Amino acid sequence: MGGTERLELRDAALREWDATVLDSDRDTGVVLDRSAFYPGGGGQPPDHGVLLWGGVQTRIVGAHKGGDVRLIAHDDDPLPPAGTAVRGAVEDGRRSALMRTHSGLHLLSGVVFRDFGALVTGGNMEPLEARLDFNLDSLPEGFKESIEAACNVEVVADRAIEAYELPREQAFEIPDIIRTATNLLPPSIEIVRIVDIKGLDVQADGGTHVASTRQIGALRVVKVENKGKGFRRVRIALEP
Repeated sequence: MGGTERLELRDAALREWDATVLDSDRDTGVVLDRSAFYPGGGGQPPDHGVLLWGGVQTRIVGAHKGGDVRLIAHDDDPLPPAGTAVRGAVEDGRRSALMRTHSGLHLLSGVVFRDFGALVTGGNMEPLEARLDFNLDSLPEGFKESIEAACNVEVVADRAIEAYELPREQAFEIPDIIRTATNLLPPSIEIVRIVDIKGLDVQADGGTHVASTRQIGALRVVKVENKGKGFRRVRIALEP
């Protein structure tokens, strides 16, 4: 991943760390040698937070991947020059909510695949609310209520959620490792990150997650929509 060591992929609970600025540009962003800011991807939005340096605070309002992880500073804040030692801090409330939400989507995907054999065709998330689209031709009576109940059974079950990496060939030996109707994993990726909800769901995924299904909290299926022939959209919300 370029020159940035991705700390959040090893420890999703990390919120503060020390780093050195490798590059600093108003248009392209700030690059650190070590970063726990999730830069967005896989439907999960980027983190917000701050960089502290020399008695100055630089607010980070976004991030993106461009070889390195590039942090987008607030327009009104100064940029730390290259070579500056900084203290990075991720906004905990937003990150924690997004971790719960992302894990909640994997839980939902696992339940719908297990009970109905449906694959994901699209999705989106914001803190504590999200949607997944499934390739379902029809819905049985009580579908909304049944998947909500099934998801909350899995929350109470407190299943461990683990992330690890495998060589691509080994990863694709896992049955149904790609839970999307279209394989979105670029051929250039040789090492695949796996997110495993033990006993329920195993998927290729690059985002941040909570450590167990209990940490997701109560999950509510807000609405199930018909988005055209063979496609159903499931909207969920998590308790604050």
